[in-house]
Amino acid sequence: MDLASPTTTVARPKLPALTTLRFLAALHVVLFHMRVENLLPAGPWWYQNFASIGYIGVNLFFVLSGFILVYTYANAPANPRRFWQARFARIYPAYALSLLVTGPFFFFAVRHLDIPYLAWSKQHLAAACVLTLSLLQSWFPQAALTWNAVCWSLSVEAFFYLLFPWLLVWTKESTPRKRFWGIVTWSLVSLAISLWYIVAHPDGLDKINSGETTLLWKNVLSFNPLLRLPEFLVGVFAGRLYLSAKNNRKLATPLVLSGVLVVVALVLLTDRIPRPLISAGFLSPAFAAIIYGLALRPRWSAVLEYRPFVVLGDASYSLYLLHSTAFGACNWIPPYSWWLRPVVAFLAAVAVSLLSYYLVEEPCRKLLRPRSNSTEKRDKSKAW
Repeated sequence: MDLASPTTTVARPKLPALTTLRFLAALHVVLFHMRVENLLPAGPWWYQNFASIGYIGVNLFFVLSGFILVYTYANAPANPRRFWQARFARIYPAYALSLLVTGPFFFFAVRHLDIPYLAWSKQHLAAACVLTLSLLQSWFPQAALTWNAVCWSLSVEAFFYLLFPWLLVWTKESTPRKRFWGIVTWSLVSLAISLWYIVAHPDGLDKINSGETTLLWKNVLSFNPLLRLPEFLVGVFAGRLYLSAKNNRKLATPLVLSGVLVVVALVLLTDRIPRPLISAGFLSPAFAAIIYGLALRPRWSAVLEYRPFVVLGDASYSLYLLHSTAFGACNWIPPYSWWLRPVVAFLAAVAVSLLSYYLVEEPCRKLLRPRSNSTEKRDKSKAW
């Protein structure tokens, strides 16, 4: 495979609505953790259902990551080393910041508290630190949630980035028809993995819908990079299809609506659907439809391109990494004020994310990115 960097690049139009979509995905994760941490435990049934599946925001990140990376690099495949350098510059500074600010709690917890998902880290502290710093924690089921729990998804993304230069070449010559069937095939692969878990129930039949964080096979299903790769591949094939098809803006609204209706149906029926199905391929084609439709830029999507929303999308990576820390800093607020704590906690999380974006993410990205006029230099795709 020839992965050499070409001498020319093709500048593509920005897709600001997809940046806002990243904020909405991060917001869903935030609502999930607000519910888990009892910051916003009440509300109508539909909100409770919606917040209880907030982890699907990560599924959306994976599909969106594949789509945006293809959109950015398809006609200018980066030399692997330069691509990886650009990705490191994009994700590691904020990642390191999140480890720095969560470090005091993590090291206190493993020494003095009995938190189930940190039990392995307590026994293997040095290994847990090395795995987390090297973005390898998700390969070890009991270590995936160590240190800053949400960082497991960055370990998965690091694996996607490792493969991406070869995936770009592998999918380059595929026809639009094959790209469509690539979306279908990898969605079914992901779904099949979850169905296997439900049928085989290796952790025990009564654990299929369990929220426990120490179940070996549930953690493999949820966090193992190989098992999450199909979601990224759905995004890769969707991105390839978008770039090769004669895109019709009239398809935008039906595509977005079809994807949104699947999510709405999931919210309505969430108690009747096994949880392993929710967190896997069941949603990949729906998310691909939403992403594809927004990339077509229907007129109504102008509201998603409103500058403040795009700025929140820019900062959504830091919001994802740091929101739990911001929540913890708001524990001083009296619990009897049912509305004040969640409002202040959410605003604090947004403020911290903006500070991280402007003071850490962007300066470090500019400092560490490859020095050239290639695609990497304009890589502000925010894919992660």
